[in-house]
Amino acid sequence: MPTAPTAPTIFRISLEVADSKRANRFYSKLFGIEGRLVGGGRVYFDCGPVILALVDVAAGRKKPKPISQDVYFAVPDVEAYHARAKALRCLSKEDVHGDRAGALATRPWGERSFYAEDPFGNGLCFVDEKTLFTGARPTGPR
Repeated sequence: MPTAPTAPTIFRISLEVADSKRANRFYSKLFGIEGRLVGGGRVYFDCGPVILALVDVAAGRKKPKPISQDVYFAVPDVEAYHARAKALRCLSKEDVHGDRAGALATRPWGERSFYAEDPFGNGLCFVDEKTLFTGARPTGPR
């Protein structure tokens, strides 16, 4: 009898940066934890079961390319992350559904979040873990 397929597990997301030391300092301050230097111009941050890898591409004389979509982080104390992002002056200046993206706000889909941008152009979103919208179907009577 064939076994049911299982979904793959994401274990690492890589962001290109131009200076791994600068990136490590930035993310360490923003996350409130230290990154792990793993060699080859890489810095790893353990973000739950997924590693956020900062990859220094400047050593290969390349300019870092920001990812095309934001990376979303569920956090237990979104106010603390927002305060650190504000101190780092990295809050997004864009709009999200008519609100300032960098503002800590409850979005139309119910998440309490804010958006930021790292020094290399990568978009980040921090969401209060108590308000995550996962698209899961509600259970129980309707």
